[in-house]
Amino acid sequence: MSLFDIIAAVVSGMAASLGIGGGGILIIYLTLFASMEQLKAQGLNLLFFIPCGIIALIIHLKNKLIDKAYSIPLICGGVVGVLVGNYLSTLIDTNILSKIFAVFIIFIGLRELLTKPKIKEKK
Repeated sequence: MSLFDIIAAVVSGMAASLGIGGGGILIIYLTLFASMEQLKAQGLNLLFFIPCGIIALIIHLKNKLIDKAYSIPLICGGVVGVLVGNYLSTLIDTNILSKIFAVFIIFIGLRELLTKPKIKEKK
């Protein structure tokens, strides 16, 4: 394990804890700089997310930032999405999967750069 691997893990963990795409950072690092196959990078990302997600969840619950009733349907949908996505990823060639991921990341990045955040009015 190199110093760059550790730095990528720390940056990815911080971004994941803040909910701003740590997984994308980790997958990009693993595929482009660590020469890991796309599917292996995605699998490692999922394993990496578990402790980051648990820690962030504990902190957000402690700070009362999570609406538990609203979260249940989202969690269920997320689990279904993971299962379907995992199955579909086994059917798609890794080169095509890499291109789909790249287009997705570019689209999300452009959307974030070009859209204005909605400002909520205080009641």
